[in-house]
Amino acid sequence: MFRQSKTVLQKLRNLRFQWQNPSWRFRSTSATERALQYQAGQKIHGFTVKEVVTVPDLFLTAVKLTHDNTGAQYLHAARDDQNNLFSVQLRTTPMDNTGVPHILEHTVLCGSEKYPCRDPFFKMLNRSLSTFMNAFTASDFTMYPFSTQNGKDFQNLLSVYLDAVFFPCLRELDFWQEGWRLENENPTDPTSPLVFKGVVFNEMKGAFSDNERVYAQHLQNKLYPDHTYGVVSGGEPLAIPDLSWEQLKHFHATHYHPSNARFFTYGDLPLEQHLKQIQEEALSKFERTEPDTAVPNQPHWDRPREDHVTCSPDAMAPDAAKQNTLCMSYLLGDITDTFEGFTLSLLSSLMISGPNSPFYKTLIEPKIGTNFSSVVGYDGSTKEASFSIGLQGMAEEDTEKVKQIIVQTIDEIIANGFEEERIEALLHKIEIQMKHQSTSFGLSLASYIASCWNHDGDPVQLLKISDSVAQFRQALKDNPRFLQEKVLHYFKDNTHRLTLSMSPDEAYLEKQVKAEEEKLQKKVQALSESDKKDIYEKGLELLSVQSKIQDASCLPALKVSDIEPTIAVTPVEMGTAGGVPVQYCEQPTNGMVYFRAMCSLNTLPEDLKLYVPLFCSVITKMGCGGLDYRQQAQQVELKTGGMSISTSVNPDYSNMDMYEQGVLLSSSCLERNLPDMFHLWSDIFNSPHFDDEERLRVLVMMSAQELANGISYSGHMYAMTRAARSLTPTGELQETFGGMEQVKFMKRIAEMPDLTQVLRTLPRIKRHILNPLNMRCAVNSTPQKMSDAAGQLDNFMSNVASNKKDRKPVRSDITERLLDPLAAPGSGPSRKLITEPNFKPCQMKTFFPMPFPINFVSECIRTVPFTHEDYASLNILSRMMTAKYLHREIREKGGAYGGGARVGGGLFTFYSYRDPNSVQTLSTFRKSVDWVRSGQFTQQDIDEAKLSVFSAVDSPVAPSNKGMGRFLSGITDELKQAHRERLFAVTDKSLVDVAGRYLGIGQRTCGVAILGPENDTIKKDPSWVVK
Repeated sequence: MFRQSKTVLQKLRNLRFQWQNPSWRFRSTSATERALQYQAGQKIHGFTVKEVVTVPDLFLTAVKLTHDNTGAQYLHAARDDQNNLFSVQLRTTPMDNTGVPHILEHTVLCGSEKYPCRDPFFKMLNRSLSTFMNAFTASDFTMYPFSTQNGKDFQNLLSVYLDAVFFPCLRELDFWQEGWRLENENPTDPTSPLVFKGVVFNEMKGAFSDNERVYAQHLQNKLYPDHTYGVVSGGEPLAIPDLSWEQLKHFHATHYHPSNARFFTYGDLPLEQHLKQIQEEALSKFERTEPDTAVPNQPHWDRPREDHVTCSPDAMAPDAAKQNTLCMSYLLGDITDTFEGFTLSLLSSLMISGPNSPFYKTLIEPKIGTNFSSVVGYDGSTKEASFSIGLQGMAEEDTEKVKQIIVQTIDEIIANGFEEERIEALLHKIEIQMKHQSTSFGLSLASYIASCWNHDGDPVQLLKISDSVAQFRQALKDNPRFLQEKVLHYFKDNTHRLTLSMSPDEAYLEKQVKAEEEKLQKKVQALSESDKKDIYEKGLELLSVQSKIQDASCLPALKVSDIEPTIAVTPVEMGTAGGVPVQYCEQPTNGMVYFRAMCSLNTLPEDLKLYVPLFCSVITKMGCGGLDYRQQAQQVELKTGGMSISTSVNPDYSNMDMYEQGVLLSSSCLERNLPDMFHLWSDIFNSPHFDDEERLRVLVMMSAQELANGISYSGHMYAMTRAARSLTPTGELQETFGGMEQVKFMKRIAEMPDLTQVLRTLPRIKRHILNPLNMRCAVNSTPQKMSDAAGQLDNFMSNVASNKKDRKPVRSDITERLLDPLAAPGSGPSRKLITEPNFKPCQMKTFFPMPFPINFVSECIRTVPFTHEDYASLNILSRMMTAKYLHREIREKGGAYGGGARVGGGLFTFYSYRDPNSVQTLSTFRKSVDWVRSGQFTQQDIDEAKLSVFSAVDSPVAPSNKGMGRFLSGITDELKQAHRERLFAVTDKSLVDVAGRYLGIGQRTCGVAILGPENDTIKKDPSWVVK
C-alpha cells in the first residue's frame, strides 16, 4: 500500500488510547513497571539498553536499545495494553520514478526462505487473530507493522514478517505479478494484443486518477527537487515499466539490512522474548554495513519559484467553470528538532483550522474557491517540514487575487498575532487527544514517530508531549511575539517558496491513454518473434502458478481451539432522563465523558429526506443561542472533544424489511466540562441559527467538494451502496444518504444561485429531528462520574423540553422493539422501527461513467438477517471465497488492487477496487459461487476462514464505544454469543448448502453497479442503466 504524507496534527489526532482489563493475565506487576527494571548499559540478547524513560502522559515506559553487531535501532513502548504491535521500518530512498520501494514492499511479502509458499502475507491473514496487518511505502521509508492480542500469534507473525523482510525469495514471477509485466490480454491466446499488467501498475494508475493526489505528488516533487523527494516513491505509472527485476533485487540488497532498520514493539508482552526471537531469526545472520541512505537537506532557493500542472476535469465538481487549484508551499526546518516541529504544527492549526483562523476568514469565507487546497497546513513527513496554503475549486482569473490574499494574511498575522483563547482551545485539544483511548494506539505511535526517527531524530522526545506543551507556554510567556516571529522567519522572509497552480485539461485522460499506448508500442516494437513467444510462455507459467492450490503447511497457524469460546460481557444499565430512555455504560474512560443520542426520522416528510445529510453537516456550524458561528466553533474547541451529527440507518437484526432510521448526535468532553457541553447542545436544540445564507453557502461548497473528491478513493463503497439500493428498504435509504444520489444532490445544491429555499428547509427538518419524544441517549464514563453525568443529562432534558411535540409518523407500519430485551412486553422504552411488509426487491444494473482509468465493481445479493441460522455460514463463506478464490482471480490474475466478498445488512456483497476489468469481474464473482458449490475446499480452508472472521468479531473495542452495538442496533451480548456459537458450528456441508440456496443462479435477487471509464460493452447492453 502506498501512503501519502500526513501532518503532525493529523498524526496526533490518530494518537488514541486503549484500556484493556489485564486481570486475566495474572501478573504481579504492570508492563510499565516491569520495563522500569531495565538499566542503561544492560546487555540483552545481542542488544544494549541505551535509555529507559517513563512517559506518564501516555501511560507507558519507553526502552531504547541498539543492536551490538549491526547497529539496528530498537524502541520498546511497554504499556498495559493487550493489543501488542510490532513494526520494522527501513529508510528507502529511491532516485527514480519506477516505484522500486513500493513494488519491493509488495514482492517481499510473496514468499521467503523459511516460508517459500506464495503469498505468506495474505495467507497469514487467515491463519492468525491479528488486529492489523499491512505494509506501507512512504516517501522515504517502508514500514511493516502488525498487531495482535494473542501471545502465540505475535510470535508466529513476527517470524513471518522477519523472514519476509530480511530473507525474501524475490522470484521473477512475483515481480511480474506485483510490479509490472507485458502479457497477452488473454494469457491463453497468443494472438490477443500485448498489454501492461501488474498490481502496483494498476494501483498507481488508480492513485493518479485522483486529482488531489496528483496535486500533492507534484507539490512535493517540485518543492524538494534535488533528491529522493523529487521522485514518486510509489511509482509513476509510465515509469514503472522501466524497472527491471535485477534493479529490484539490488534495491533490496542495499536498503533491507538491519544497519538501515528501526524496530518498534508495543504492548504488555515481555521485551526479552521479542529481542531473543529477532536476534535468533534475523539479526544474528548479518554483519554491520554503512547504509548510504541518509537524505541530505534540500539546498535552499534564493528566490521563490512558480510552476503549473494539469489534471482531468471533474464531472462532479460543484462548479464546472471553477476547477483550478493554487497553493503556496514553504520549506521549513528539520523535523528532528522536536520542539520546533511541535511549535510549527500548532502555528499551522492557528493559521488554518476552523472559522476563527485568519486564512479561513480571508480565503474560504469570500467564496473564491470551494475549500482549502488538497495539501494544506504543516507536513512533517519529509526530513524538512513544509507548510502549504491555497485554494481548490477556484476560477483561473482569481489566481493573482489569491496570491495577494495569502501574502496580506501573513502580514496581518505578523501584526496582530492570535487571541489567547484560540491558543488555549488548541492546547485543550491536545489534552483530549492524550486522554482519549483508542484500540490501535500502538499503530498510531508507530506512525507518529516514524518520520522523525527515520532521520535519526529522538523518538522518545517526540512522545513527551507535555514537555513540549510546557516549553511552548513558557516561550509565549517569555516573548508574547514568539509566534509572530516564527511567521516572519518561516513565511514572510522565506525565499524557498513554491507557488503551484493546477488546471483541468479536457484531453488529460486521452493524453494519458495515448502516452501509455506509445510506451507500450515502443516496448512491443523492440520485441522479436521469439521474445513474444517467450512472453506468451511466461504468461502461461504465471497463470499456472497462480492457479495451483498452494501448500501453506510451512506457515505457522493458530487453531480454532485457540479462540475464546465466550465473549466478554459489557454490562449496561437502563435509565431515563426527563422521560427519555438512557443507556449508561461504566468504563475506564480516563477522565472523559462520551455522549450519544439517537433521534428518529419517523415523523420526517419524505420530500425532506435528501436534505438530512446536509442538515447534519451544518447544524453544529451555523451558530446557536447567543453565539455566532465563530464563537460557537471556539466554544466547541475549548469545551469538548468535538460535536457532530450523522445519519444512522440500522437494519433490524431479524427482519430484512425492517429498519430504524435516525440521526446520531455524538460528543465527548473532559469531566470538568460536562455542563458546558450540554449547554452547547441545549442551544443547538432551542435556538440554532438558520439565517446566514453566506455561511450556509461556504459549508455547502466545502461539503460538495469533499464528496466529489472522495469518489476516486472510495469508489468501491459507492458501487456497493448503489448495487444494494433496490434489494432492501435499508439499501434505498443508504443510497439516499450516502450514495451517488447524495453526491449529485449536493452538486445541485452547490450550483444554486440562491439558497433561501434550502435555508427555509432546515428549521422544518430540525422540528422533526431534535424532538426529545423521538430520542434515546447513551453515556459512557467512569463509575465515579456517572451520577454527575446523569444529573447533567437531566438538566439538559429539562432545558430542551419545549421541543417536545407529538407528531404522527409518516408511515403507519411501525414495530416497537424493547430497549431492554429482558423486560416484559410493553413495559419499557423501545426502538421504533419502520416495517415495509410489501417491499419487493428488484434487479438493477447501473453504470456511472467516470474520468478514471480503472473500475470499481460491485454485485449484491439479498440473503438473510443477523439472527438467521444461515447468517454465520454466509459470513464464513464470504471470508473463504475472498481468501481462497477471489483474491487469486481478481488481484493476482486480474491485476486489481483488491477485491472480495463481505456480508452485512442482509446482503452478500462482492466488490473489486481499482480494477482494470469491468464486466469480466462480474463473471469472476459468479464463478466463485460455482467454485464453492463444487466443494473444492478443505477443512483447513474453513478453519482459516473462521480465524479470519473471529479476528474481526473479537477486534478490540475502545471504552468510548463499549455498548454501542447494543445501543444502535439492539444486538445484545446474548445475541452475539448465539452468533458466535453458530460460527463455531459451520461445516463444509452448510457452506455448500448456503452457496446453492442464496447465491446460485435463479435463487438470486441481485443488484450490480460499476464506476469506471467509458465502456462500449455496457453501452450496447440494454439491461444496464447508464447514468
